[in-house]
Amino acid sequence: MRLVLFTDTLNDVNGVSRFIRNIGDQAAGAGHQLHIITSTRLPTPPDGERAFIHNVPPLYARPMPGYPQLELAIPRRGQMLRLAERLAPDAVHVSTPGPVGTLGRRFAKKRRLPLVGTYHTDFPAYIQHLFDQPVFTWMCAAHMSWFYRPFSRVFTRSVEYAAGIQKMGIQAERIVRLLPGIDTSVFDARFRDETGGVWRRLASLGVRERSVKVLYVGRISVEKNLPMLTGVWPAARAACEQAGVDAQLVVVGDGPYLAAMQKELAGGGAAFLGFRHGVELSTIYATSDVFVFPSTTDTLGQVVMEAQSAGLPVIVTDQGGPSSVVDEGVTGFVLPATDAARSRWVGTLARLACDGGLRRRMGDSGRAKMAPMTIRRSFEHFWSVHEEARRPQRDIAPTALASQR
Repeated sequence: MRLVLFTDTLNDVNGVSRFIRNIGDQAAGAGHQLHIITSTRLPTPPDGERAFIHNVPPLYARPMPGYPQLELAIPRRGQMLRLAERLAPDAVHVSTPGPVGTLGRRFAKKRRLPLVGTYHTDFPAYIQHLFDQPVFTWMCAAHMSWFYRPFSRVFTRSVEYAAGIQKMGIQAERIVRLLPGIDTSVFDARFRDETGGVWRRLASLGVRERSVKVLYVGRISVEKNLPMLTGVWPAARAACEQAGVDAQLVVVGDGPYLAAMQKELAGGGAAFLGFRHGVELSTIYATSDVFVFPSTTDTLGQVVMEAQSAGLPVIVTDQGGPSSVVDEGVTGFVLPATDAARSRWVGTLARLACDGGLRRRMGDSGRAKMAPMTIRRSFEHFWSVHEEARRPQRDIAPTALASQR
C-alpha cells in the first residue's frame, strides 16, 4: 500500500506534529510507503533526511490569528495536486481540516480513493474558549461536520470524543479509536538528572534547584484551562510552604496567555522556560516531580502519556481525552474542571508536592502503564486501518468502537 498523508501542521511545536513525524519514522523503519505532504515556511529536514516529507512552499503564509507561534499557510494548489498525482497513492489520510487537509480531501474524492482522517483537535471547543461566541462555535462545528462526512474511517484519539464525532454525522461503525502510543525510549525515567544540573542551567529563568517541580508542558493558552491553574497555584504553593516544602510551577511552552500568566504568578512561584526540545525536554520531564495538565479540550493529551512514561504522577481534568490514559488514584488524579472543585485542585497539588512516597508509587505505576503504549503499536494499528479501508466494502467487517476500548 502506498499512503499519502496531508497535514497543515508538521514542524510546529505541538503533539499533532510530533505524532505525525513519529508515524513517518515508523513507516520508513518498517519499509512502508508513507508520504507526508505539507506546506510551510518552517524548516523541514534537509534532502536525504526524512525523504518521505514533501513540503510545497506556500502561496501565502502568516502567523495564526491569536497564535503567533503557529503558522497559517495557503498551499499552491496546482503544485500540491501534481505532487499527489506523482506519488500515486492507494489511499489518502487527512490529518488536519485546514487548507492542506482540504486539498487532500478533494484529491481523494476526485480520484475515488479510500479516505481516512484523524480528529486530532476539538476546534469547536477551542473557538468557544477563545471567542465565547456561540455563533462562531456553531459555524466551526458545521464546518467540521461537512469536512469529515465523506471519510470512510475517522480516528479518534480517545473514546470520550466518539460521541461528539457521531453528532457531526459520522456513523459509529466508521469511528475507530486509534491505539494511543508515544516514543517510550525518549520519555523515560533514565533521563532523570540526579545531580540537578538541568535546573542549575535554567537558574537564570528563575528555577530553584532544590524546589519540588510541578511541571506543565504544552501551549500556553486559555483553551488549555490555564487561567484555572493560575488561580489555584498560589494557594497550593502556600499550603506547601506551611508544610515546609518549597514548590515551584515549571511551565514549558509558549502561547498567547503567557504574558498574563507570568504577571499573575510573578514573585517566584513559577518559572517559564519557553520551548524545550530533544534530550533537554526528556530530562526536564524525568527530573520534575509532578505533572499537571488542566486542559478540558484535548482529544488525548500526549504530554500526559509522556509524563507518566517519564515516571511522574499526573493531575488532569475529567473532561476530554487525558482522563482516558490516567488510572485514578493509581497513576495520578482525575479532578472535576468546575470552579467548585478548585479547593480539590489546591489540596491535590499540595498533597503530591509534599508526599515523596506517594509520588514515587504513582510514578512507578505510570511507567508500568505506559510501557506497552509504544509508538510502534500505535503505528501498526494506524496502518492496518488504512489497509482495511482499501478492501472492497463487502469484505470489511464493521469496526465497533467498543472493541477498541
